Amino acid sequence: MSLEVVSAVGNSSLLQPGFSLLNFGGHVFFFGQKGWPKRSCPTGVFLLDINQNELKMKPAFFSNDSCYLPPLRYPALCMLRGNAESDECQYIIHGGKTPNNDLSDKIYVMSLVSKNSKKTTFQCVEKDLGGDVPEARYGHTINVVHSRGKSMSVIFGGRSYTPLAQRTTEKWNSVVDCLPSVFLVDFEFGCCTSYVLPELQDGLSFHVSLARNDTIYILGGHSLQNNTRSPSLYKLKVDLPLGSPAVTCTILSGGISVSSAIVTQTGDNEFVLVGGYQSDNQKRLACNTIVLEDNKIEIAERVSPDWTPDIKHCRMWFGCDMGKGSVLLGIPGATKQLISDANYFYILRCKGAEEDKEEELTAQICSQTSTEDPGDSTPFEDSEEFCFSAEANSFDVDDTDTYNEDDEEDESETGYWITCCASCNIDINTWVPFYSTELNKPAMILCSSGAGHWVHAQCMDLSESMLLRLSEANVKYFCNEHVDLNKGLQTPKKVVHLKKQPMKPLGKKKTMKLSTPTKKSFLRRLFE
Repeated sequence: MSLEVVSAVGNSSLLQPGFSLLNFGGHVFFFGQKGWPKRSCPTGVFLLDINQNELKMKPAFFSNDSCYLPPLRYPALCMLRGNAESDECQYIIHGGKTPNNDLSDKIYVMSLVSKNSKKTTFQCVEKDLGGDVPEARYGHTINVVHSRGKSMSVIFGGRSYTPLAQRTTEKWNSVVDCLPSVFLVDFEFGCCTSYVLPELQDGLSFHVSLARNDTIYILGGHSLQNNTRSPSLYKLKVDLPLGSPAVTCTILSGGISVSSAIVTQTGDNEFVLVGGYQSDNQKRLACNTIVLEDNKIEIAERVSPDWTPDIKHCRMWFGCDMGKGSVLLGIPGATKQLISDANYFYILRCKGAEEDKEEELTAQICSQTSTEDPGDSTPFEDSEEFCFSAEANSFDVDDTDTYNEDDEEDESETGYWITCCASCNIDINTWVPFYSTELNKPAMILCSSGAGHWVHAQCMDLSESMLLRLSEANVKYFCNEHVDLNKGLQTPKKVVHLKKQPMKPLGKKKTMKLSTPTKKSFLRRLFE
């Protein structure tokens, strides 16, 4: 096992506890930033470029038929392969926390549409569920099991907010363990079924789950109710006959009392367990090898890497499986860096150089690791644990369009929650969607007055049809405060004058010739 230092170039503040990693075709994608996405990457999904021990980010895109995917932290996530021979895969994402600390109960399926050196496009679809739908939660796991030619997803564990009826002012946002129910989710029909098993008495969160065929092994985890890390090893077996599914649970010996651990796959049936916590104030620096057979699991200790002094003495750490035996680890760097939210990162390689080769990953991994947000409370409490699941290796991509956080605008001034005008009443704490196109941000439109500024469509009293028309048409818009001024500064329209045709003469004028006596007679009469 080897440990390498990785330098994050200008964007380490995005890599905070709670993110996830997705692996598509050997390329790793980051998902789940702490704040709302900015304009340079509205999807909140980035391609991780790790080249020569430098970590950079490139924004990824969604297809036009995709749904909105908020940046969820601490979700349950697992890979779903089409078949064993195909490299195509999808990711199932359930639950998690939004940047507003709201919990999600939605489930998404994310797949790769196209990728080249310049652009990566994903499709994200939200699945509608019925029946015993799991409540909103975070810090749980989701796995896919296969039995009798069928496949289903299994959701277990996690934490949620205290029910509204039980909340008090002092503990309004306190969290509790979810009930230890096992949920089977059938994506084909969109139905959920919950199972209560007598062997599962306490709720668990930030545990590790490994799935192989029709069996799931649950290892470790933390219980808030008892403030313990379970030493038990649970074996869930799912049978999918033509009728109703059957779920059984067996308690095995040889478990590990740990929470927030990370699992990476090093072989067809071999895994390495690293990281986590063995108590509230003590990291777990030991490592284990886990071998899965068809109906058996073996856990053995292995030699740990040579941890650096910074890792040994830090109060918290976090990380994620990068696949093919590699793990991305992070530790806080606030005490040594000017940027308070900057972190140090390492890559832990658990396979030897001779073993680092392409191989099919036949087992489903879903590991939940954690640390508390440094800004929220004491790091070693497990109330905010870290979860992730992915596979990857180092790769080379072009530096074009590399994300640089320094190029971003300050959201406090140019974000969605600005005071756009004197009568603006948009408040982040009380706002609710007004238009059907809004999800978690108010619709905004650019006023073309001067250098331009953004205003809320709702504050401008725009109807939904007008808002859609303005967004589709290539025309300039002026807000209520500048529309009259703009009219006064407009150049008057050019008036087209009709060209008058000169009248044609009727003919040559005839003159009357008078003789001299006649002239005198005529003049005399004229003056009389």
